[in-house]
Amino acid sequence: MSNPARDAVEPLLAAKEAALAEWLRAHGPVAIGYSGGVDSAFLAVAARETLGREGVLAIIGRSPSYPEQQWLAAREVALEFDVPVLELDTAELDDPRYAANPSDRCYFCKTELWGRVVPVAHARGFRTVADGTNADDRGDWRPGARAAGEHEVASPLAELGFTKSDIRLSSRARGIPTWEQPSSPCLASRLPYGTAVTLERLRQIERAEAALRALGVAGDLRVRYHEELARVELGAGELPKWLAADRAAAMRAAVCAAGFERVAIDLGGFRSGSLNVLHGVTR
Repeated sequence: MSNPARDAVEPLLAAKEAALAEWLRAHGPVAIGYSGGVDSAFLAVAARETLGREGVLAIIGRSPSYPEQQWLAAREVALEFDVPVLELDTAELDDPRYAANPSDRCYFCKTELWGRVVPVAHARGFRTVADGTNADDRGDWRPGARAAGEHEVASPLAELGFTKSDIRLSSRARGIPTWEQPSSPCLASRLPYGTAVTLERLRQIERAEAALRALGVAGDLRVRYHEELARVELGAGELPKWLAADRAAAMRAAVCAAGFERVAIDLGGFRSGSLNVLHGVTR
């Protein structure tokens, strides 16, 4: 049976995909700041389809705030779709402005990232550097976008109106496994503004989230750092099952084993950017 809503969306999405291919041909060869998340994975695969192997380079910025599991997944997607990858080490933790964790922390992070990625890309003959920012992102608090602008990094998905939903649909059609992957910003985003970003805190958060995934927690997940307390946010579909006494106890044990003294399951569930709300940056 025909679904009118779906039937209306598909031609619009096809038009956006055609516009993206046209944009890539006009701006290629293209280097992409590549985290392996939903957006950058889609952009990298679309660029590989349109420009061929020589026309795209996915550049990963490796740092302590980049989870190991996400790096492994990023490498797997690139290998599966034959996307060339280059890895660069970034050192944002060495910048005291970033480490102090102000509300515009992402600006200093992206300044470090693009300050390394853009010169390397240009030196290798890639005239355009792009990121995976989508149209939905432009309504959020994104100080990192200012750094991208300063380094002339393009955002074709946002420019052409691709929403997160569009990207997931297009990724699914291509068989890109990230189509159903939860969004996963850097580990520093779990720290309240003003709480210093340190290697040990990032590792502690990463251990806790990895332990919860190993327990079977699916979907959206954040372990928010509040000194000795970990505040765990779960997606709406997961929250009820993990409130059962035995599962909640297992969750607390896993998070405490990662180095936290106390664990609270947030009954409000997962909210993207909840620390921004907490600190009055967004509503």
